[in-house]
Amino acid sequence: MFQTSIAGSLPKPAWLAETQKLWPQWKAQGAELLQAKADATLLWIKAQEDAGLDIVGDGEQSRQHFVHGFLEQIEGIDFENKITMGIRNGRYDAQVPQVVAALKLKGRVHAFEAQLARAHTKRKLKFTLPGPLTIVDTVADRFYGDKVKMAFAFAELLNQEALALQADGVDIIQFDEPAFNVYTQVAADWGVQALERAAQGLICTTAVHICYGYGIKANLDWKETLGQEWRQYETIFPALARSTIQQVSLECYHSHVPPDLMALLADKDVMVGVIDVASDDVETPEQVADTIGRALQFVPKHRLFPCTNCGLAPMTREIAVRKLEALTAGAALARLRYAETGVLA
Repeated sequence: MFQTSIAGSLPKPAWLAETQKLWPQWKAQGAELLQAKADATLLWIKAQEDAGLDIVGDGEQSRQHFVHGFLEQIEGIDFENKITMGIRNGRYDAQVPQVVAALKLKGRVHAFEAQLARAHTKRKLKFTLPGPLTIVDTVADRFYGDKVKMAFAFAELLNQEALALQADGVDIIQFDEPAFNVYTQVAADWGVQALERAAQGLICTTAVHICYGYGIKANLDWKETLGQEWRQYETIFPALARSTIQQVSLECYHSHVPPDLMALLADKDVMVGVIDVASDDVETPEQVADTIGRALQFVPKHRLFPCTNCGLAPMTREIAVRKLEALTAGAALARLRYAETGVLA
């Protein structure tokens, strides 16, 4: 009950890359960089295990960015001539590559880090990939001329890599779709279908992560415009409830998402965000357990998985470790509180 995990990313050590940045520059090149990525991956697997997490990940240590780390191994994308483009409906500007030809995988994308992680932990292993809609929102299209067509082209490539990750021994494959919160109707109309294409044929657990973004200024400013109730999930959740995706990760603690919206997810597992990634204040076990308790009004105990609101990449390493420890301590407290109660057992 209440198996714990993170949404995905963790801070990169200072000897690997720039710290507290979403697009950090690497500190090495070639074989030295590959070794540094491996060392950082193993460091964070050990840190997650030491903190007591039930489900661990690679912390995305081998990727400069959660989207672009996948795109770097795709033919048809020009990384040499990036352009500045507004993403997430113009919330902020980013330097993005251009799609200039038909998309095709060059080969495996994440075999190195997935196989490394699988070889060094006996716990459940989760691996994250960007979702099709979020990819489409984070590249400039100079070839397809149709967002839906391009999204499904990306979904096919994601599916190829996801099936290979499953063969690597990954237990949970999670697709990250922060764009679902921005383009809610688009997500409901065809975004979920593209997501299902990316997960087609998988027999491991499938998940999607939706959130209101990292704790950076552009996201914090955007949240200030959303009012006292954040109801974006109301449009998306019914489509996800009808989908084949098994788990949904969402922001909860210190958000204005009405908890009752979780009931719209019907029989899905819910990774409830109980750790705030937009604040350096470390949650107490009581705060984490209280958030779990509120979610239990709408999610059965056996379907609730305490998680972080989003990735921890922009944080300091020390704060991230302390938040992991708070996550597991809070889940342990919640098990004591709710093990014998009749709350949605």
